[in-house]
Amino acid sequence: MADHLEIEQKFEVDDDFRRPDFGALPGYAAAAPVTHHLSATYFDTPDTRLAANGITLRRRTGGTDAGWHLKLPAGVGARRELQVPLSGDPDSGTVPERLAVRVAEVTGGLPLAPIATLDTERTVVTLTTGTGDVAAEIADDRVTARRPGQPPLRWREIEVEVPDRSPELQETAAKLLVSAGARPAARTSKLAKLLAS
Repeated sequence: MADHLEIEQKFEVDDDFRRPDFGALPGYAAAAPVTHHLSATYFDTPDTRLAANGITLRRRTGGTDAGWHLKLPAGVGARRELQVPLSGDPDSGTVPERLAVRVAEVTGGLPLAPIATLDTERTVVTLTTGTGDVAAEIADDRVTARRPGQPPLRWREIEVEVPDRSPELQETAAKLLVSAGARPAARTSKLAKLLAS
């Protein structure tokens, strides 16, 4: 089971938002954009106990990190992410035991079942340092989110994710995005945005 710290900032943007030139950030090089198609099913208890505690559990296909993802709060602007590879059944809806036990205290024995699906067209721009190390990934997401029995909700957002805390880079990237018309997001996750709608 993989485990890493996710440090990201989210921004809301209009559908016609034009991404700024991230290669203009001093000291960094921007790779050509790469587009992925992601599909995620989110799991929770019937009364959404995980979401109420800032926890996200999903099964995602597509992109570079397909699998089961459990995200746990880890301080301001950060979450601890645990990943488990997909099993042999591509349509399995059974939460891996290794993840289910991590949230058992929160679920209180209630079953975990699908509560929402999100389909995302993600365009990623990777920033690297002069030595070639990845400094940040900027994801431009066009999201279509659905809850059972409800009409779909669509929006666009930008995420800036850094592998290690880098206040100067994060602040500079945020200023570049805001100057282009982006707004700091009111919600910390896509699921939270959907559940609040």
